[in-house]
Amino acid sequence: MRKHYAFGALFALILTLSFNLTKAQQDVGGLFVSGPADATKLINAYFDPLYKGLGVGLSDGWTNTAKSKGFLKFDVRVSATGAFVPQSARSYDVNTLGLNNIKPAPGASSIGPTAFGNDQEGGRMQVYTSGGIPTTTFFNLPQGVGFHVVPSAQIQATVGLPKNIDITLRAMPKIKISNDLGSLSMIGFGAKVELLPLLLGKAEKIIPIDIAIAGGFTQYKYTLPLNVNNTANSDQRIDAKFNGVNFDAIVSKKILFFTPFASVGYQTSKTDLKALGTYSFDTGNGTSVTYVDPIAVKQTDIDGLRASLGFQLKFGFFKFYGSYTAAKYSMVNAGIGLGIGQ
Repeated sequence: MRKHYAFGALFALILTLSFNLTKAQQDVGGLFVSGPADATKLINAYFDPLYKGLGVGLSDGWTNTAKSKGFLKFDVRVSATGAFVPQSARSYDVNTLGLNNIKPAPGASSIGPTAFGNDQEGGRMQVYTSGGIPTTTFFNLPQGVGFHVVPSAQIQATVGLPKNIDITLRAMPKIKISNDLGSLSMIGFGAKVELLPLLLGKAEKIIPIDIAIAGGFTQYKYTLPLNVNNTANSDQRIDAKFNGVNFDAIVSKKILFFTPFASVGYQTSKTDLKALGTYSFDTGNGTSVTYVDPIAVKQTDIDGLRASLGFQLKFGFFKFYGSYTAAKYSMVNAGIGLGIGQ
C-alpha cells in the first residue's frame, strides 16, 4: 500500500469505502439467505449515507474562482471533501423497509446503524421462510463506523484555452489496494467559461467582479472481493460505480492574493452497485439455497440545488483552497494546488 497513497484525502476515501464494505460482510450471509429482495433493501438502508455523501462529494472541488486561466496556463490540485451525515441518516428501522422474510427476533430492537452511524451492532434479526415460518437462522444488523462524515477526494489538472475557457481532467488509474480490500479508480472532466469578457469585451473591466458558469462529471469505480460462506465460489465480488454531475454559476473577486467566491448550482448523483457471483447457504432446516448475482442497486441518490462560499489564496506558484457547501448533505472542501496563472 505504501507507494500509491501520498494523498491523505484519497487514502481516507479508500479506507472508508473498504472498511464499510468489508465490515458488512460479517452479517451479509444472513441477509442473502433471506432472498435477494430483502438483502437489497437492507443494503440500501445501510449504505444510504455513503451513496449520498459520496454523491455530493463527487461534484465538489472543481473551482474556487470565476476567473478563467490564460491560454495554456495550468494548475494541478488535490483536495478533499467531507460530507456531514445528518442525525436522521445515521440509523434505520427494518420495520419500515417492507421486508418479506426478515423480522426482529423476539424482544429485539428493529433499529440498525447505517454505515456512518454509531459503532455498535444493530438489532438481532430472525429469518423466515416464504410461508412465514421462522427458521433457526439469526444475525445482527451490521454496525456503523462510529463517525458521521463521508470523505471523498479530487485529483485534477486544469488548463486554459482561448475565449476565456478552462478545461479540467480528473483521473486516477485503477489502484489495487490489497487482495482483501479491492481496487479503486476515478475519471472525470469539467469546463468553465468566464462570461464578462465574452459578453462585454474590453468593457468588462469596468465591472469589478468575475462571473462564470461551470460544469463537471466525475465517476468512481470500486471493486471489492467477497468471501461469504465461500468454500468453492471464487467469483464473489461487489462492483460499484458512483457518478456525479454538477452545473454552477460562480461570482468571485480577486483582492491581492485572496479571492473569495460564491456559487449556486445544481447537482445529481447516481449509484450502480452489484453483488456478483454464486452464494450458497445452509438454511438451518436441513436444506440449502443458492443465489447467483443476488444484489443490484441502480438509483439516483442526489438531485437538487446547492450553494457554496469559499476562497482561494495564491502565493506564487502555490494555491490553497477552502469552501463550504449547503446541500442535501452539507460539506466542506479544502485543498492545495500548484500551477501557473490564475
